[in-house]
Amino acid sequence: MTRGRAEDPNVCGVTAAIAVIDGKWKTGLIWLLASGPRRPGELRRQLPGLSEKVLTQALREMAADGLVHREVHDVMPLKTTYSLTAQGQELSELLDALSDWGHRRLERLTEPQSAS
Repeated sequence: MTRGRAEDPNVCGVTAAIAVIDGKWKTGLIWLLASGPRRPGELRRQLPGLSEKVLTQALREMAADGLVHREVHDVMPLKTTYSLTAQGQELSELLDALSDWGHRRLERLTEPQSAS
């Protein structure tokens, strides 16, 4: 899915929403940031397999989409933290509902099938 679809007024709203969270790591990043601000190193440690390059790219895209706020603290060495914006928090709450639905679906899939 192309990033342009996130801003295209002629697409379905669900398509526009999915374009914003598309990718392997963004939903995990939103989930982690929902509990409070995090430094990039913390995010990488909590999502094994996430490279620094991909983390930086995902956070930049999320900031451009208005989901994440980047704050650079004026200390040496520089300290950067990321947090969810109001829009990101709203999306996080919506993803919680989607997550609940996904867990219910997985439970149904693992239930023994009754004989017909």
